[in-house]
Amino acid sequence: MLLLQKIAETVGWTVVGVLLFYGGVRLYDFLDPIDYREEVKRGNVAAGILISAIIIALAAIVITVLVT
Repeated sequence: MLLLQKIAETVGWTVVGVLLFYGGVRLYDFLDPIDYREEVKRGNVAAGILISAIIIALAAIVITVLVT
């Protein structure tokens, strides 16, 4: 029974982390008027680097929130 509880907690916190991460990415897309996905499709390397940095920063924030 304890194993099932730990698995359920892990799945629950994973869902919370994914939702926080997705919300952060959507919020950034909403606040910044530039369409970075289109820029990356056009070959803009600087836009790809910026999006990568945003994703890494958001992942670090979500991990910190979930660990503490």
